[in-house]
Amino acid sequence: MWVFLSLLSAFFLASSDAVTKHYLRDENEYMITWLRYIFSLPPLLLIGLWIDVPDLDSTFWLVVFIALPMEILAIVLYIKAIKVSDLSLVLPFLSLTPVFLIFVSWVILAERVTVEGAAGIFFVALGGYTLQASSLKRGVLEPLRVLARDRGVIYMVIVALLYSFTSTLGKKAILHSSPLFFPLVYFPLVTVFFTPLTLLNLRTKRQLMDFKRELKGALLAGLLYGMMIVSHMLAIGISEVSYMIAIKRSSMLIGSIYGFLFFKEKSVRERLLGGGLMFAGIVIIILWGKGG
Repeated sequence: MWVFLSLLSAFFLASSDAVTKHYLRDENEYMITWLRYIFSLPPLLLIGLWIDVPDLDSTFWLVVFIALPMEILAIVLYIKAIKVSDLSLVLPFLSLTPVFLIFVSWVILAERVTVEGAAGIFFVALGGYTLQASSLKRGVLEPLRVLARDRGVIYMVIVALLYSFTSTLGKKAILHSSPLFFPLVYFPLVTVFFTPLTLLNLRTKRQLMDFKRELKGALLAGLLYGMMIVSHMLAIGISEVSYMIAIKRSSMLIGSIYGFLFFKEKSVRERLLGGGLMFAGIVIIILWGKGG
């Protein structure tokens, strides 16, 4: 069940990203992101009508407020990454999150991955390296140099690191509450704390006039994002964080397909090669990551 929920979360995330990228215009990434979070809340609040409020301790609130600033920074960098670079290039770098999680979830949650699980995560990371395979003719390290010159890639690597912490902290908060109660608290707070950033970055009348024009796209992106949150929390509540996030990173393949189909992105062959290696890692994790 956790695999299905993780894949469902990946689909909703990639679809929300594609809609968001379509509606991004110059300097409006804060507004479209804020609207996406606003419209992601109704599915969560609707579910909240049928769940019980658990007993909350100080650990729950401590974890939430430690995670919030990292989440806000990750949001800003994430949306900038998909704005300035191709989806098919930057999204696969989210595959680094489960690599970081090997260490982060071990330190915070004492979760350990099996040898097979680590091998799967390695394939996921290797796939990211091959996204610039055509530059190998200029040296083994050239793909890294090429990627390092792309702002979107740099942003997304930082996002992957931040998400390794927020995912682990989120799992800890779930252990001290419940899989569906945590997002009911966390994501409204994320929206509240992101609001000042949005207002500070809406400095022109034109951007304010664009507000109505953004609503339609933001509504769809937000509803998809809300469904992503629900399926994510249900999955992470019944699985190891590193495995769940690795499966969820299949969103990069879906996002790459969206990039080719709707945004006419290039370098299809090498990006599909990288995506294929990442998918192979995901399969290894599904079949053998739990150690049989």
